Amino acid sequence: MAKVARLRIKQTRSGIGQVAKHKRILRALGLKHPGNVVEHSDSPTIRGMIDKVKHLVSVEVVEEESGSSET
Repeated sequence: MAKVARLRIKQTRSGIGQVAKHKRILRALGLKHPGNVVEHSDSPTIRGMIDKVKHLVSVEVVEEESGSSET
């Protein structure tokens, strides 16, 4: 079975007082307020979004097994 990397993203700081672009990135990631946690597939697009708001979020890599289990 193949391992699929997923990213667990937690909003650690508020978007209040931030640039509008950063607020839109938080919403696009699915984060609404501090404490929210979402998971996304690891992709260059998501990594780029995280890089723009790295001061507002924390990221954890989660390994998942994918594939069918045939018995």
